[in-house]
Amino acid sequence: MTTTPPQAPSPSAATASAPDAKASPRDRLLDAAADVFYRHGVATGIDALCKAAGVSKRSMYQLFAGKDEVLAAALERQVPRLDALLLPPPGEPAEPRERILHVFRQLERAAADPGYCGCPYLSAQVELKDPGHVASVVAARAKQGMTDFFRAEGERAGAADPALLARRLTLVYDGAAARAGIGVEELDGLAVTTAAALLDAAGITEAA
Repeated sequence: MTTTPPQAPSPSAATASAPDAKASPRDRLLDAAADVFYRHGVATGIDALCKAAGVSKRSMYQLFAGKDEVLAAALERQVPRLDALLLPPPGEPAEPRERILHVFRQLERAAADPGYCGCPYLSAQVELKDPGHVASVVAARAKQGMTDFFRAEGERAGAADPALLARRLTLVYDGAAARAGIGVEELDGLAVTTAAALLDAAGITEAA
């Protein structure tokens, strides 16, 4: 895809950065939360989080009600970064099929990074096992944003059932991200070709 950069940053880069000593304690906490929760899981304790952020527990509790609130805020903060990583810019490319496949190409590039641990939203939802958890709500909203993107592009392309297509594409995305994130699958074109097969079946073929 000509509009995709040769190398895309991974979600490990998009979701976290090293705490900046000049940043506010809140920003340091959210940067550290994005990093440690992504790499080590949401069960990571407050002591480890505060140590990674260089912020005292007292300061953390002055800023947030607790770890759950930190996790939710960190996930919310990642949405624009991950959207920029995965979704195509408006109108580039123009064709719905290529715009959808752009997402899967970006996923495969990200998954090739040694620091890739899967989709941070899906990981949080799976670990928390509570759809009502404040962080699960944020994660679900972010995941719905991608499904909505798939549905909108399916509608533009004239798919008979764009909602069903969007659900199927999301299933492929999440399955590919999860398996690559735990290191049992090298995507190497698998996610792209699987998504392309769904688009073919939906009648969304390559432009002549």
